[in-house]
This record gives sequence, structure tokens and C-alpha cells, in this order.
Amino acid sequence: QVHLVEPGGGLVQAGGPLRSPCAAFGLTSSSYAMGWPRQAPGKEREFVAAISGTGGRTYYTDSVKGRFTISRDNAKNAVYLRMNSPKPEDTAVYYCNALGRWPNIPGDYWGQGTQVTVSS
Repeated sequence: QVHLVEPGGGLVQAGGPLRSPCAAFGLTSSSYAMGWPRQAPGKEREFVAAISGTGGRTYYTDSVKGRFTISRDNAKNAVYLRMNSPKPEDTAVYYCNALGRWPNIPGDYWGQGTQVTVSS
């Protein structure tokens, strides 16, 4: 059984860094491109970042380019999203997802989501 777990998230001040991990259980994460979709209240879901199975290719939506960094450690079956210079508009529930299609089509495996709140 596949589980994606995101134990991070929380409250952060605008400008302060936040690092969110995703641990994968029941699948070999290196076989999947992984990504972080997010959903804010009243807004459509947005795929903010993705990383290929080897880690050699990354994708970022325009609003987070230069501020967010996605990385992975396949030895630990883990993916990370580091948010540098977060803004209040980055407040959302962030999900870990094993992609269905590169670079931003979600697949069937989802984490439970972690709330990230950026205060001004």
C-alpha cells in the first residue's frame, strides 16, 4: 500500500525559509517524478514544483521561480520543497504527489496535505 507523508508545514513569517519533506512508503520514489501541488481557499489547485525520478530535471510554476527549490534523496525515498522568501499568497495546503505525466499532471498517489501559512 502506498503512502506519501508530509510531516512539515506550519506557520512562517514572510521572507523566512520553510522546508517541507515528503516521505514515500510502498513505492520506490526514484521510479516516479514527484511534485508538490497546492490549493488555497477559493482558488484552483496549482502545481508549484516537480522533479524527475533521477532529480536531473525540475519544473516550477512562474509564481515560485527563484524562490522555491524542489529536491529529492532517493536513498531515503524522500522529496523536499524548500520555500525561500515565502509570501502571504503562498498560504495553501501543500500536497506531495507522484506525477501522472510530466511536468504538472498529478497521478494517483497523494499525501494527506500539510497546511502552510505565511504571515505578513
